[in-house]
Amino acid sequence: MSPELLAYPFLFISIFFESFVLVTFLSRPARAARARGPARLDDPALPSVAILVPCLNEGETVAATTESLLALQYPSEKLEIVLIDNGSTDNTPEVMARYALNPRVRILHEEKRGKHHAVNAGIAATTADFVGCLDADSFVEPDALLQIIPAFAEPVVAATTAAMSVSKPNNILRHMQNAEYIFGITLRHVLASINGIYVTPGPFSIYRRSVVARLGGFREGHKTEDLEMALRLQKNGYWIENAPRARVYTKAPLTLTALIKQRTRWTTGFMRNAGLEYRGLLGRRRYGALGTIVLPLGFMAIASGILVFCLVIFMLIERGVTAYQLRLGIPLSYAWLPHGFGFDWFYLPSSLYILLGLAAMAGSVTMITIGKRLSKTPGSLVRGLFAYIFLYGLIAPLWLLRATTDVALGKNRSWR
Repeated sequence: MSPELLAYPFLFISIFFESFVLVTFLSRPARAARARGPARLDDPALPSVAILVPCLNEGETVAATTESLLALQYPSEKLEIVLIDNGSTDNTPEVMARYALNPRVRILHEEKRGKHHAVNAGIAATTADFVGCLDADSFVEPDALLQIIPAFAEPVVAATTAAMSVSKPNNILRHMQNAEYIFGITLRHVLASINGIYVTPGPFSIYRRSVVARLGGFREGHKTEDLEMALRLQKNGYWIENAPRARVYTKAPLTLTALIKQRTRWTTGFMRNAGLEYRGLLGRRRYGALGTIVLPLGFMAIASGILVFCLVIFMLIERGVTAYQLRLGIPLSYAWLPHGFGFDWFYLPSSLYILLGLAAMAGSVTMITIGKRLSKTPGSLVRGLFAYIFLYGLIAPLWLLRATTDVALGKNRSWR
């Protein structure tokens, strides 16, 4: 059997998942969510909202983040902005102090005890009906909050996520991440329609304050407190919604080293939270699509990314050795291979292999295109699509391998 055949199940799984997402996109719940309009600014029933901005050495960006929040279209008497210094050692406290006299801004200073402690301090300092989190390197569109509030029409909805993309991508790596984030816009929209969202990202996720308080606030969550909170909400029977036209922009890692470090943290957080802390959700029908489809496929995606990467490396080495042996006139021998592996290329249905790969790629491009149109995110995606198609599959296995090794060895890495 050729080792390439091991990749077939994962290609089929990828195509199945993309087909599932695209079919669900056309379902009645998803169409109803897309038809949902923004709240009216003059609606007297609008709830009070506090936006929490935890900051650790964010002196370069926190002012722009705060200005974007002050520009939100929302009744000023119902909107509060809470800036939380989480033990910064740069000029973050000085930048925050510029807003000390603004009646809509509250400034808190906390010791450096982790982002979850800063968020909990902000929750304790407000009595607003809803609390939102916004990373201090992110910026929101003026109508974002009005787009989100209608998603809480049902009391069972405890959180709502926004549509996230990269702020002003300026190199090929950030263009790749922008395409990936816009892929995520479609994915979260679809998963929300079946209550399958497993993470409420830091950029502008909004929560019912009473529910968060009832569940004990945020936890460290293996340095992914947003993922841990989302799983805890799901475990306790709450729904997580999505507002696909509530646009928020975030600064993505600029270098490959920074990107791998960020994604390693995300991936280890997923594996440790979903696979250990909340393993009771996996495969359980009572948790619907989240337990039976989304979380299991998340682990399969990690495994397939590593396996396909290793197969590619294996094939390249094998072909290189073969070419070198042929050049020197050395008879070919595969006695060193595990029993059962052979390399009779005549039997490899390469056309089907290529066809499946192209089908999976077409599904991804379709989801990215839908996400851009659905969210009405401005800017061109040409470079992003190019980078996503040709680079993502080469880079992602690097953090998947690193994260899997860290989990296996019990290794913890710093936040930055």
